[in-house]
Amino acid sequence: MKTDPPMPSTERATVPDTRPAAKPRIGLLFSYDWDTLGFGQLAPRFDFDQAGFDLFCFPSNARLVGFDLMRFATRQAQHGKRHGWAGVVSHHEQFGALAAALVAEQLGLPGTPVNAILACQHKLHARRVMQQVCPEANLRFADLDAHYGGDVPADITYPVYVKPVKAAFSVLARRVDSRAELHRHTRFGRRELWVIRRLVEPFERVARQRLPQAGTAHRMMLEEPVTAAQFNLDGWVYNGRAHALGVVDAVMYPGTQAFMRWEHPSRLSADVQARALDVAQRFLAAVGFSHGMFNIEFFHDPATDRLSVIEVNPRLASQFSDLYQRVHGIDPHAMSLALALGDDPAQLPRSAPVGGAAASLVYRAFSTERAPAMPGAAQRAALARQFPDALLFTYPKSGHALARDFKWLGSHRYGILHLHGRDAAHLRQRVEAASALIGWTPPYADGLDHKPSSAASSSSPAAHTIPANAAATTVHQLIPGASS
Repeated sequence: MKTDPPMPSTERATVPDTRPAAKPRIGLLFSYDWDTLGFGQLAPRFDFDQAGFDLFCFPSNARLVGFDLMRFATRQAQHGKRHGWAGVVSHHEQFGALAAALVAEQLGLPGTPVNAILACQHKLHARRVMQQVCPEANLRFADLDAHYGGDVPADITYPVYVKPVKAAFSVLARRVDSRAELHRHTRFGRRELWVIRRLVEPFERVARQRLPQAGTAHRMMLEEPVTAAQFNLDGWVYNGRAHALGVVDAVMYPGTQAFMRWEHPSRLSADVQARALDVAQRFLAAVGFSHGMFNIEFFHDPATDRLSVIEVNPRLASQFSDLYQRVHGIDPHAMSLALALGDDPAQLPRSAPVGGAAASLVYRAFSTERAPAMPGAAQRAALARQFPDALLFTYPKSGHALARDFKWLGSHRYGILHLHGRDAAHLRQRVEAASALIGWTPPYADGLDHKPSSAASSSSPAAHTIPANAAATTVHQLIPGASS
């Protein structure tokens, strides 16, 4: 029997595609220092497009002249659309976090809502929200009813803590004990006013459009001063629920409220840490913070068990990312990229921890005569040989920049070192040996020989202090009608 010949097959043998999968392209905005390290470790898995400028380096920071945050975000969104960004990230407090939210919104990418960023960064507005949703964790506060350089109101009860409504790095935040001291603190030279206005105005333009009920950010505010230990709660929000990375403890230079080091793991009880997360959940939900990394600075007074929020930062505290990696094998920078892609960061794998305790150590000078020399090439090489895990940042300053440090912060931070150890005692041994190599005094209270100036002793980068015999209950008299 004759049969028709078989039809030619239309199927082809499957050939494995050996081409590497395309890496997600991420926009990184204002990514410097800690973020350069954190994201640099992830470069094999992502393609990064970077934009922004470094506020602390010339000539990069010359771009502050005429900087418009909305125009910047629109340009980045256009660039991201052309190049197929899968996400956009920034952990930069002053401009980056808000810029990334604006870009994500324009591109329809996962991100923190713009109004949530504004609500957190406008410190006076944030206090008002806290008063509504978590009053037990709020500090008494009031607007300082005076323009930059204007007359100080006469009806303020001292001591009081004063800070800008919008600022980063705790610039111009400190305790004052009298009207004369507050008057001196709020007198600004022409150069200072130029810097202040250009740091605040990009935020102000966006806030006027998107969160007008907050009022102007070109002002300062007053808060209740507090004597208590300070902590940082780090975490993320996914699907509207807040999760904790952990808590980092702050240790201050004796006689000041200038940070001496940050330590992890925390000595704070699990119960207090859980309460801090509960406060975070209530506040973040109230401002519409449904997605993203956060850092909350807070006090806890063991004598009264009072927990008080200092401020809410709507981004990763990049400086602490390395501490979580060393102690827990968690990579917060990788988690922030997962969030930028819309993924659950809790599903990321962990690496093996390398230490039982880690610290970010801050080296400071409290007078121009006591600032040590920066380590030379031989010292840096010795540090790298003997402590290969060390991360060292140096911040040499002189002239106007150094004078502004002492005026605005009460001290000069000239270096930061990260190390880990088997436990706290082993960590300290390593810190002392590493500090000797680079010629700096290790930042532990019993080994210090410093005499803070009067400004430094009453200043506070992010915390508040009052004399032991002062009554904090008098602070509701800051200004008539102030929140309490």
